Amino acid sequence: MNEERYAYRIRQALNFGLKDVPPAATRRLEAARHLALAKQKQAVPQMVPATAGAPSFWSGSRAIYAKQTLAALALLLGMWISFYWHSVQYVNELEQVDSALLTDELPPDAFLDNDFFEWLKDDSSAE
Repeated sequence: MNEERYAYRIRQALNFGLKDVPPAATRRLEAARHLALAKQKQAVPQMVPATAGAPSFWSGSRAIYAKQTLAALALLLGMWISFYWHSVQYVNELEQVDSALLTDELPPDAFLDNDFFEWLKDDSSAE
């Protein structure tokens, strides 16, 4: 309400001061106004789909929600692919170790012996 009163007072002051403007300046101002309106960008008519006016899933706040949901799903999919890829690599490494143990000349029981681990530690520290 206060803004309307302020705008009303400004309009009254401008209208009151209009009497003091010489007629030649008034004509120049009117010509400038017409020129500015002519140069003003005109709204280009756009083709509108037949569902214009009908609410769409991709309009307004639903679009933001949908984009955020898709981003979260893409992130989760990327995380799942990364986890799957690393687990496959881990399994491949275990397969290589198991294959090396099974093809080795030592029997698997030798790896269960605690003295064997002590011997490996002592042998590796000597180098």
